[in-house]
Amino acid sequence: MDPASIDARREAVAAQLTARNQTHVLRWWDELTSAQRLQLLADLGSIPWDTVDPLIDSHVRNAPTRRLPSGLTPPAVYPHETDPGERREYAEAIEQGRNQLRDGKVAAFTVAGGQGTRLGFDGPKGAVAVTPVGDRTLFELFAGMVKAARGRSEAAIPWYIMTSPGNHDDTEAFLTGHSFFGLPEADVRLFSQGMLPAFDAQGRLLLVEKHRVALAPDGHGGSLKALCTSGALADMQRRGITTISYFQVDNPLVKPFDPLFIGLHTSAGSDMSTKVAAKADDLEAVGNLCMQDGKLGVVEYSEFPEQFARARNDDGSRKFDAGNLAIHLLDVAFVERIVGVSFELPFRRAEKKVTHIDEQGASVEPETPNAIKLETFVFDALPLANNPLVLEVDRSEEFSPVKNATGTDSLDTSKRDQMLRACRWLDSAEVPVPRKPDGSPDVTITIAPSFALDADEVRLKRDQIGPIRAGDAVSID
Repeated sequence: MDPASIDARREAVAAQLTARNQTHVLRWWDELTSAQRLQLLADLGSIPWDTVDPLIDSHVRNAPTRRLPSGLTPPAVYPHETDPGERREYAEAIEQGRNQLRDGKVAAFTVAGGQGTRLGFDGPKGAVAVTPVGDRTLFELFAGMVKAARGRSEAAIPWYIMTSPGNHDDTEAFLTGHSFFGLPEADVRLFSQGMLPAFDAQGRLLLVEKHRVALAPDGHGGSLKALCTSGALADMQRRGITTISYFQVDNPLVKPFDPLFIGLHTSAGSDMSTKVAAKADDLEAVGNLCMQDGKLGVVEYSEFPEQFARARNDDGSRKFDAGNLAIHLLDVAFVERIVGVSFELPFRRAEKKVTHIDEQGASVEPETPNAIKLETFVFDALPLANNPLVLEVDRSEEFSPVKNATGTDSLDTSKRDQMLRACRWLDSAEVPVPRKPDGSPDVTITIAPSFALDADEVRLKRDQIGPIRAGDAVSID
């Protein structure tokens, strides 16, 4: 681009910044190269000022008061263990869900904007190897689930993946390099989530370099907006997709194509449904599904009063025991309604540590939170949904995320839980599993999605499983 064009763009951007008292970000313009000037202009041009302007006062300079809704009560939950009166409804829902899959009405949607940095991996989190045997990555597992569901339902189930600007190119290269793990390239669509600037407490834009604005992902609620702005939602509508199976990239136990969940969601005419699991303890760091002022919603653990967290029913069971798993079904028409014309999800304020440059241009690594980020959460769509539905699942069957390098929700705990689930599936099929004296498995096992997506499928394929010996490391493919 010629210098005159760059100067013209600078003048237009400078006018926007002057009106907002943000001209400090152009302080080093004269010492930037042409390429750096273009990068700075691109960063500044990406800021959605119509969205950001009112939030600077309401969420940055001031912290909005989070009011705990009155009349907080536990939600109605479909249980994962049914009594005789519910079995017929569940059986009908399973058949309804299978019909939806066979009719090509369901798409998989993976939110995969994270990096594997916390796990000691340099690359997208989806490229981290997570299985007990075979070193299959998260992306390979999910691709296998999509491929298996396509084969089972004989339908062209598409897979949509939301990346971030920081990992998009690497994610695309990884999936392309592995030929999309056997999926048709036309049925795998990648797009990047939106970014918003980080501010200091006075509402001033932060720079991470002299030519780079400090930008941060707009939260997993931004995934719904990204579906629309990327054209993915229109692609779904073109394909006749009605239901989006939403899940995050870090959970290798997820069941994206659960016929029961899909069938209950469809039968209820729900705009948005969600899976929950009983909490591990009263104060577990998960969101709490509650009825809030007559609407279903999630109260974050950090905002949930301890007296509610410890409340008990008459039988001694936990009163608020529906823990959010970030596994949802959303109707395409619902997403179009809440983000297609105007974005209806509320913004939240997050205080974070953000590396930035000071007034002398020196890089600063803060030791305490110094910046305000603006985020939206996908579960905040629940209060906007008609007929929202909540299904309880067995955590050990469907949820063991890989979030941390060690401890809770780590790679080690997830591998353990994957193996224990595989052993339970084999037990249910009456396939002998070697055990140690304490009853724990004396074997390391992975059951690949290509072989089975659930225990029922393992039982059907029992005769295809060879003998398993103590000390073996077995991948059942």
